[in-house]
Amino acid sequence: MLLRLLKSKLHLAAVTQTELEYHGSITIDRDLMDAVGLLPYEQVLIANCANGARGETYVIEGERGSRTIQMNGALARMAQCGDRIIILAFAYAEPKETASFHPRVAILDEHNRIIEQFEGSVH
Repeated sequence: MLLRLLKSKLHLAAVTQTELEYHGSITIDRDLMDAVGLLPYEQVLIANCANGARGETYVIEGERGSRTIQMNGALARMAQCGDRIIILAFAYAEPKETASFHPRVAILDEHNRIIEQFEGSVH
Protein backbone atom coordinates (compact mmCIF):
# COMPACT_ATOMS: atom_id res chain seq x y z
CA MET A 1 0.00 0.00 0.00
CA LEU A 2 1.17 3.52 -0.77
CA LEU A 3 0.20 6.59 1.22
CA ARG A 4 -0.08 10.05 -0.34
CA LEU A 5 1.78 12.61 1.80
CA LEU A 6 2.45 16.32 1.54
CA LYS A 7 5.87 16.80 -0.11
CA SER A 8 6.08 20.54 -0.84
CA LYS A 9 4.10 23.61 0.20
CA LEU A 10 4.28 27.29 -0.70
CA HIS A 11 1.96 28.92 1.84
CA LEU A 12 0.26 32.26 1.14
CA ALA A 13 1.95 32.92 -2.19
CA ALA A 14 0.63 36.09 -3.82
CA VAL A 15 -0.57 35.82 -7.41
CA THR A 16 1.50 38.27 -9.47
CA GLN A 17 -0.04 37.71 -12.88
CA THR A 18 -2.75 35.79 -14.72
CA GLU A 19 -2.58 34.73 -18.38
CA LEU A 20 -5.84 33.29 -19.67
CA GLU A 21 -4.54 32.74 -23.22
CA TYR A 22 -1.77 30.40 -22.07
CA HIS A 23 -1.97 26.60 -22.43
CA GLY A 24 -2.32 26.00 -18.70
CA SER A 25 -0.10 25.54 -15.66
CA ILE A 26 1.29 27.79 -12.94
CA THR A 27 4.57 29.64 -13.39
CA ILE A 28 6.65 29.81 -10.20
CA ASP A 29 9.95 31.60 -9.54
CA ARG A 30 12.66 28.90 -9.69
CA ASP A 31 14.09 30.05 -6.35
CA LEU A 32 10.73 29.37 -4.70
CA MET A 33 10.52 26.00 -6.44
CA ASP A 34 13.95 25.04 -5.14
CA ALA A 35 13.09 26.18 -1.62
CA VAL A 36 10.40 23.49 -1.32
CA GLY A 37 11.66 20.93 -3.83
CA LEU A 38 9.16 21.50 -6.65
CA LEU A 39 10.15 20.25 -10.10
CA PRO A 40 9.21 21.54 -13.54
CA TYR A 41 6.02 19.79 -14.76
CA GLU A 42 5.26 18.44 -11.28
CA GLN A 43 1.55 18.21 -10.50
CA VAL A 44 0.31 20.65 -7.86
CA LEU A 45 -2.92 21.45 -6.09
CA ILE A 46 -3.69 25.14 -5.68
CA ALA A 47 -6.08 26.55 -3.08
CA ASN A 48 -7.13 30.19 -3.26
CA CYS A 49 -7.51 31.70 0.22
CA ALA A 50 -9.58 34.62 -1.13
CA ASN A 51 -12.41 32.62 -2.69
CA GLY A 52 -11.97 28.98 -1.69
CA ALA A 53 -11.40 27.79 -5.26
CA ARG A 54 -9.15 24.78 -5.77
CA GLY A 55 -7.51 23.48 -8.91
CA GLU A 56 -4.80 21.13 -10.15
CA THR A 57 -2.17 21.80 -12.76
CA TYR A 58 1.57 21.45 -13.34
CA VAL A 59 4.51 23.72 -12.57
CA ILE A 60 6.42 25.77 -15.13
CA GLU A 61 9.75 27.24 -14.06
CA GLY A 62 9.77 31.02 -13.77
CA GLU A 63 12.73 33.36 -13.77
CA ARG A 64 14.91 33.13 -10.66
CA GLY A 65 14.46 36.04 -8.29
CA SER A 66 11.34 37.31 -10.07
CA ARG A 67 8.98 36.21 -7.25
CA THR A 68 6.53 35.26 -10.01
CA ILE A 69 3.40 33.30 -9.22
CA GLN A 70 1.45 33.33 -12.50
CA MET A 71 -1.82 31.48 -13.02
CA ASN A 72 -2.10 30.32 -16.62
CA GLY A 73 -4.92 29.08 -18.84
CA ALA A 74 -8.14 28.04 -17.10
CA LEU A 75 -6.54 28.63 -13.69
CA ALA A 76 -6.33 32.33 -14.56
CA ARG A 77 -10.10 32.41 -13.89
CA MET A 78 -9.49 31.03 -10.40
CA ALA A 79 -7.53 33.98 -9.01
CA GLN A 80 -6.82 37.66 -9.35
CA CYS A 81 -3.51 39.42 -8.91
CA GLY A 82 -2.85 39.83 -5.22
CA ASP A 83 -4.90 36.80 -4.14
CA ARG A 84 -3.05 34.63 -1.64
CA ILE A 85 -2.84 30.97 -2.60
CA ILE A 86 -1.44 27.75 -1.19
CA ILE A 87 0.52 25.53 -3.59
CA LEU A 88 0.76 21.87 -2.55
CA ALA A 89 2.59 18.89 -4.05
CA PHE A 90 2.24 15.34 -2.83
CA ALA A 91 4.35 12.18 -2.99
CA TYR A 92 3.63 8.52 -2.48
CA ALA A 93 5.45 6.61 0.25
CA GLU A 94 5.39 3.15 1.73
CA PRO A 95 4.07 3.10 5.33
CA LYS A 96 7.57 2.25 6.63
CA GLU A 97 8.94 5.43 4.97
CA THR A 98 6.53 7.76 6.76
CA ALA A 99 8.49 7.95 10.02
CA SER A 100 11.35 9.76 8.29
CA PHE A 101 9.27 11.61 5.70
CA HIS A 102 9.00 15.40 6.14
CA PRO A 103 7.45 18.00 3.84
CA ARG A 104 9.38 21.09 2.78
CA VAL A 105 7.39 24.25 3.53
CA ALA A 106 7.94 27.93 2.82
CA ILE A 107 5.65 30.65 4.13
CA LEU A 108 5.65 33.76 1.97
CA ASP A 109 4.84 37.41 2.54
CA GLU A 110 2.70 39.53 0.21
CA HIS A 111 5.75 40.07 -2.07
CA ASN A 112 6.54 36.33 -2.30
CA ARG A 113 9.58 36.62 -0.08
CA ILE A 114 10.18 33.64 2.18
CA ILE A 115 9.52 34.67 5.78
CA GLU A 116 9.68 31.18 7.28
CA GLN A 117 11.01 27.91 5.93
CA PHE A 118 11.14 24.47 7.48
CA GLU A 119 11.23 20.78 6.84
CA GLY A 120 9.22 18.74 9.25
CA SER A 121 5.88 19.01 10.97
CA VAL A 122 3.38 21.21 9.21
CA HIS A 123 1.78 24.02 11.21
